[in-house]
Amino acid sequence: MLADAARRVASPQIRNTGTLGGNVSQDARCWYYRSGLPCYRAGGNTCFADTPEGVNREHALFDTDRCVTVSPSDTAPALVALDAKFVVKSSKGERVLNAEQFFIGPRTDITHLTSVKPEEIVTAIRLPKEWAGARFYFEKVADRDTWDFALVNVAAAIVVNNNVVERSRIACGAVSATPHRLNAVEETIKGKAPNAEIATLAGQTATRGARPLNYNGFKIPLMANLVMRAVRDATA
Repeated sequence: MLADAARRVASPQIRNTGTLGGNVSQDARCWYYRSGLPCYRAGGNTCFADTPEGVNREHALFDTDRCVTVSPSDTAPALVALDAKFVVKSSKGERVLNAEQFFIGPRTDITHLTSVKPEEIVTAIRLPKEWAGARFYFEKVADRDTWDFALVNVAAAIVVNNNVVERSRIACGAVSATPHRLNAVEETIKGKAPNAEIATLAGQTATRGARPLNYNGFKIPLMANLVMRAVRDATA
């Protein structure tokens, strides 16, 4: 799953010079923010994307607190699904963070997408053995196959025993400022025999609470279909 996600990052030239730590540490790519406008993320007092005139086709569906940017990393949802641990280090010492502590949204800090402090760097990413042998799925939908960011992506790790789902971790990217962990979907499929009906229900559950903006409503059925396929194909 992580290899599949990494394979969809940017272009071969960028992948051959980039790092996993760099991919998960990217800053927001909202064009209003990148253009230097005084939005909330840049220290101002408005979100230009979340206005009646805002161009927000690639922006968030969930957890929009003043800022509607999304996490741009393709590998981030896979690392959340794998329950990865992030090692960050500075001259003051070392911290080990769970994936869901590493990625942060605007409610925590509107100026950053990760909890890495200015004096720290990511030195390692550890994958626990608990998900070895699980069934995995990753899929990314973008406007172009190469050199493009996700419109929505999904990563799933699912353990099936005796033809029922024992446990799972599922996350979507490009729908929130952080990789969006689908806890409700995980509870929905737990203890169930994986089949087309359960997969469809998982997709419907995934989009509950979504708040579309002017131009990104298409992400809701797209996300539902990706989650449905993740549950269906990972457990097939």
